[in-house]
Amino acid sequence: MATSQIWLGTGRRKESTARVRMMKGTGKITVNGKEINDFFPNQFMIKDAKQGLVLTENTETFDIIATLNGGGFSGQAGALRHGIVRALMQYDAELRKILKPAGLVTRDSRSKERKKPGLKKARKAPQFSKR
Repeated sequence: MATSQIWLGTGRRKESTARVRMMKGTGKITVNGKEINDFFPNQFMIKDAKQGLVLTENTETFDIIATLNGGGFSGQAGALRHGIVRALMQYDAELRKILKPAGLVTRDSRSKERKKPGLKKARKAPQFSKR
């Protein structure tokens, strides 16, 4: 266990970054100054973000204050999950044995493919015209 009472984690997903501060508390999660239920538009993203806490049975053990920026809601939820998992591992390294098999420790490196010249998007070509 860490000696300080605040555990930090940085999570990333797509273009999003989450800076997470975790401390002992009652399970309150604040994202950019708002309650998590007010910040994310649907329950699937909230469930995704809390996955590490649920798996380690710490949903009501810690208060979390997170600062998210970049990307959209889906990427931000993934970044928050990654940040929470990193903070949990800083709190107790033994939790890695639970989190790693669930695939929560590894950063999801998938990101948007760049647009190529002459194409409308990354792979979409303009409509072919014979004449």
